[in-house]
Amino acid sequence: MSTRERIIDEALRLFAERGYSATSVAEIEAASGLSPGAGGLYRHFKSKYEVLAAAINEHANRTRTQVAESLAQLDTMEQDGLEVRLSHLVRAGLAKVREESELTRVFFRDLSQFPELVTVVREGLLQPMFDAIVTWFRAQPEYADAKVDWTGIAAVLGGSVVHYRLFQETVGESPGHAEKDQFVQAWVRLAVGLLPAPAPVS
Repeated sequence: MSTRERIIDEALRLFAERGYSATSVAEIEAASGLSPGAGGLYRHFKSKYEVLAAAINEHANRTRTQVAESLAQLDTMEQDGLEVRLSHLVRAGLAKVREESELTRVFFRDLSQFPELVTVVREGLLQPMFDAIVTWFRAQPEYADAKVDWTGIAAVLGGSVVHYRLFQETVGESPGHAEKDQFVQAWVRLAVGLLPAPAPVS
């Protein structure tokens, strides 16, 4: 890992733990293996804000890559049953939201003062996840004749995935005490319920 990458990772960790304003450049330098207060951070970034912006932009870029890779992997699962594919989709979503737990804490604590970074999170991290759900459902042959608003469905199904992890982060337990496997099974069941009704037999 390069020094620049260490600075970004350690800064985001400290921002998540202490808050942006409460974290000093010297503390970031010390956590990154640099001499605190010696200005090593400034060889890579102009300011503490630039470190935060770089962290958020890099997470957004990583998300776009991960979404494309997840959709490609799901495409290789065409021979698996629909419920297996749905389970893989929701578990991938839960894993992604969990991966972003530090950024999530920074988002809720500090980003309201940086609306331009809120836009990056919205357009670079959240929207790609919702777009991926729409893309995936529309590509499944089982749903070809389903007359549903996939954008609205993605908001509900994707939103529940985000909410499940956020609830755990903020409250310290799962919503309704539902374990992860219970949540996955319920999510899959709801998604299966979107299948078009079979044509009546005459």
